[in-house]
Amino acid sequence: MSICITAMEDNIDCKVDQRFGRCKYFIFVDPETLKYEAINNPALSESGGVGIKAASAVLKYSPEAIITGLIGDNAIKVLQTANAGVYSCKDVTVREAVALYKDGKLERLDTANN
Repeated sequence: MSICITAMEDNIDCKVDQRFGRCKYFIFVDPETLKYEAINNPALSESGGVGIKAASAVLKYSPEAIITGLIGDNAIKVLQTANAGVYSCKDVTVREAVALYKDGKLERLDTANN
């Protein structure tokens, strides 16, 4: 089981990146062990359609949840087709976002929040 969190750096003590499609990294974390893998966002330098491209890249890892700051309508629709929960958080580290997720304290998004 893993969750995906948008990140500004490639470690769990960095801040959550508030941009889904243009985040620098996706960090996939096992919420129980905190073991993680950071991958570069392959859509970061694309000129358009980054939300859909980023969402497709994330779904290859089959996370049970995605945590980010802001996310667009197209990206959230792609993620929801895989029944992955999408959650929002602001001004916390990736590690703190994992704890908030485990405690059920994150806002679940049903539509884009920006």
